Amino acid sequence: MSVNLAALLYLVSGILFILALRGLSSPETARRGNLFGMAGMALAIVTTLLAVDLDALSLVLIVAGIAIGGGVGAVIARRVPMTAMPQLVAAFHSLVGMAAVLVAAAALYAPNAFHIADALGNLKQLSLFELSLGTAIGAITFSGSVIAFAKLNGNMSGAPIILPARHILNIAIGVFIALMIAFLMASGGDAKLAFWLITIAALVLGITLIIPIGGADMPVVVSMLNSYSGWAAAALGFTLENTALLVTGALVGSSGAILSYIMCKGMNRSFISVILGGFGADSAAAGDAGPQGNAKMGSADDAAFVMKNAGKVIIVPGYGMAVAQAQHALKEMADMLKEEGVEVSYAIHPVAGRMPGHMNVLLAEAQVPYDEVFELEDINSSFSNADVAFVIGANDVTNPAAEDDPGSPIYGMPVLQVWKARTVFFVKRSLGSGYAGVENPLFFRDNTMMLLGDAKKMVESIVKALD
Repeated sequence: MSVNLAALLYLVSGILFILALRGLSSPETARRGNLFGMAGMALAIVTTLLAVDLDALSLVLIVAGIAIGGGVGAVIARRVPMTAMPQLVAAFHSLVGMAAVLVAAAALYAPNAFHIADALGNLKQLSLFELSLGTAIGAITFSGSVIAFAKLNGNMSGAPIILPARHILNIAIGVFIALMIAFLMASGGDAKLAFWLITIAALVLGITLIIPIGGADMPVVVSMLNSYSGWAAAALGFTLENTALLVTGALVGSSGAILSYIMCKGMNRSFISVILGGFGADSAAAGDAGPQGNAKMGSADDAAFVMKNAGKVIIVPGYGMAVAQAQHALKEMADMLKEEGVEVSYAIHPVAGRMPGHMNVLLAEAQVPYDEVFELEDINSSFSNADVAFVIGANDVTNPAAEDDPGSPIYGMPVLQVWKARTVFFVKRSLGSGYAGVENPLFFRDNTMMLLGDAKKMVESIVKALD
C-alpha cells in the first residue's frame, strides 16, 4: 500500500473517530457513535496491516492477538452488568497504559524496526523523549487505573487514603522521572536501566496520585485516566510516526480532559484539588457516626397514594438505583403514573453514579424516552413546581448542605434542589452517609419521607400498590 493511500485511510478513520465522539455526546445518538468508532478502528487496523511489510509468522501472531483480545472483549461486554461499567472502564484504561509501556520498550530495544534510529543506528533524541514520555504517562495510567478499579469494585476502601507528606513524595517522584528522562536522552538510549526506572517510578506515582482520591471525586478520576491513556497513545504516535495512533490518542486525551473539566465544574472543584486528593476525608468519620436527626419513615403504599394524586413527579436516579438494578421497575412505575395523568420527568446530575453518563445509559437501557430525561441546569428550577421529588439512591447530589453549610466539604457543589418539591420520597437502604462520606440533612426535613430498603423491591412494591 502506498504511503499516500495509507495517509488518506488514516484520515478517514480519524474522521470516523470524531463522528463517534459526536454521537456519544447524546444517549439518542450513542449507538450510531459506537458504530462510527468501530468502523474507524477496523479501518485503522486493516490499513496498518497492509501498510507494513510483514512475514507470515508476524501476520499470524497479530491476527491471533486481535482474535483473542476481541473475543475476550466480546465476552466481557455481554457479561458485565451496567453497575460494574465504571470499574470495567478503569480496567480497560489500565490495559491501554500498559500497552503504551510495552510499545515504548519495544521501540527502545528495536529502534530500526520502528524506523526511529539515525544512520549510525542510534536512537533519535526526539524519539527518546517521546517514548520516555509515553511510558511515563502509560505507567501512571496503568497503576492509577488499577487503584481506581479496586476502589470502585470494593476491593479496597473507596474513602481517601491519606499518605504522609504525599505532595512532597509526588513532587520528588516527578523530579526523579524528569531526571531519568534527561539521563536516557543524554545516553542516546544506551542507559536502558533509566527507562525501567522511569517506568517503575511512574507506576508508583500512579498509585500515590489515586490512593488519596475518594468519594465524589471518582467520576473525575475515571475521565482523567481516560485522558491520560489518550496522551500516552499520542506520544507514541509521534514516536512511531503513525497518524492513526496520533489522531486517536489526541482525540481521547482532549475529550477526556474536557470531560474532566465538566465533571469538576459539576462538583464545584478545581482539577488541581481533585489531583491533590483527600475529598471527604474529614467528613468520613462524621458520616460513619450515624444519623444526626429524626427522619419520617414511609411505605410503598404512602408513596403510591401521594404520587398517584400528584400533578408532577420528578424522578432523581442515583447509584443506589444502579446497584439494585431498579431501572426497569422504575420505568414501569413511571408508565403507570403517566396513565393516571401524572407528568413524569427524570433529573440527572452530571456526577450521579460512578462515571459520567452512568444514569443516562441505565435509563436508556430501560427504554425511558429521551425527552423525559433532563440535566441539572435544565430541570433544577422545576422542583419548586413539582408535587413529588422521587429520589432513588442519589445521595450526595441532592444534599442541601452544598448550598446551606459553608463548613461542608461539598459546599458550593451544584446539586439537584429536590427539597423544593412539595414532598420528597427518598429510597435508600439506610440513613447512612453517601459515597462522599457526608451526612445528608435532607433525610430529616419536614417534607421528606424515607423509604428504606432495596431500591428495586421498594419500587416493585410501589408498582403493586399503584395497580
